[in-house]
Parts: sequence; structure tokens; C-alpha cells
Amino acid sequence: MTQNTEIDFEHDDFEFVTMEEELLVDERCQKILKQFYLFLQQRGMSAEQASELAFSADLYLRDYLIDFGRQNIVCPQPGIVKKFAASWFITHTLDPDIDLLGRHLTAIIELYRYLHRQHFICAAELAFLLQEAGELEYYRQRIDSFLNLAGDGFAAWDAECQPLF
Repeated sequence: MTQNTEIDFEHDDFEFVTMEEELLVDERCQKILKQFYLFLQQRGMSAEQASELAFSADLYLRDYLIDFGRQNIVCPQPGIVKKFAASWFITHTLDPDIDLLGRHLTAIIELYRYLHRQHFICAAELAFLLQEAGELEYYRQRIDSFLNLAGDGFAAWDAECQPLF
């Protein structure tokens, strides 16, 4: 028996201002992540692989988009993945490396493809998100330059990736 991987939310269900609203959005994100995990398995992915992708998608959704960015997860703005990969991931990871970032970006791509299939994001949004996720060489350079910072170079490094929020 296959489980339903459809999502029954509206775009506005991911808007929040108060702490109570944020907690509701967090719960909704957990439901989306569970549905995403089941969807990946139904498409032939092993439970272990689906779990790894869902874990990475969770980091992106709940830690980055909601907690840090205060963003509606189904209203992506241009630059949102780039800011994650070129700055937030690097500064919030003990030992950032391109392989780990690549795994996170794969999960982000698959999550947004799933949200597109569920009609939460449009084709144009999916296209810019995929393009941003594909800039691996740029992200490799950002990681390398971060790891080689000296003195007060962080401010200049950080300024290269403009804030979105």
C-alpha cells in the first residue's frame, strides 16, 4: 500500500509573524518533510537515501529559511539558495566543504522539484532555484576563500554575498 504524498496546505499557511504562528509553520514544514521523504521512497529511493535528503532539506527549510531568514518556504525569492550556499552554510558549518554542500544542494533541488509537482512553486521559480543550486564552482571558491581568511577579512568576504533578509 502506497501512502499519499500530497500536501494539503495553502501558500498563506507558511506566513508567520508571531512565535505561535512560527511554531505552526514549523509543524507544517515537518509534515512536508515527511511527505517528501515518502515521495522519494515511492520514486525508488532507499529509506537511507531518502532520509539523508530529507535531513538536508530540513536544515534548509527549518534552520535557514524559517529560523534565520524568516521566509515563507513556498514563496522563494531569487538569491535564496545562493545566500544559503555562498554564505549561511559556510558560516554555520564547523568544517564546510563542497561535498557536504553538494549533498545539501541536491536535497534542496529535489525538495523544490517536489514542491513544484505539488503546485506550490511555479516553473519560473523552479528554474532560478535550479540555476542557483548549480553554481558549484562559485560555492567552492567561497568556501576556499572563507577557509583562508586572515585578520579582518571576514567583513569583505561577507559583503560579497548581499543579504536578502
